Amino acid sequence: MHSPDVTAVFDLPDEAATQRLGEVLAPALQPGLVIFLEGDLGAGKTTLVRALIRALGHQGPVKSPTYSLVEVYVISSLYLYHFDFYRFESPEEFLDAGFDEYFNDTAVCLVEWPERAQGCVPSPDLRLRLHHAGLGRIVEAVADTPEGTQCIKALASAWGDGNFSATPAPR
Repeated sequence: MHSPDVTAVFDLPDEAATQRLGEVLAPALQPGLVIFLEGDLGAGKTTLVRALIRALGHQGPVKSPTYSLVEVYVISSLYLYHFDFYRFESPEEFLDAGFDEYFNDTAVCLVEWPERAQGCVPSPDLRLRLHHAGLGRIVEAVADTPEGTQCIKALASAWGDGNFSATPAPR
């Protein structure tokens, strides 16, 4: 893995801002993307994913995959898999469940708690690191591939209110 191409930081003062970030990320999704959502319990990972899925046009419920481990969405021609590995006791559970088959060029995979499947889950294109900041959140977006960089550029362009900062990562 190489060093990240771009890092952007978004200030999310409330839940509405977290939802907006999901909404502006939605149009940037392309088949083959792997996005890690990292952060403590209650950091807003599922809130962000729920807004993203709804922005893509999904009308039904958007459940947390905490107990099911994966929720599947087919929106238009896009296959989207939302994983939550919080309950994994070992990374091998990823392979035992056959989840490696979901990560392919035809699907978008959103992964909460990726560190619980470390060494088994494929590397991400984009990492969204959510941190508590007072009553709000801070999201650090880190691109690990050119596709991830395109997502950050789309986010920054759509965000548009100057409430973020983007920097090239040191090489």
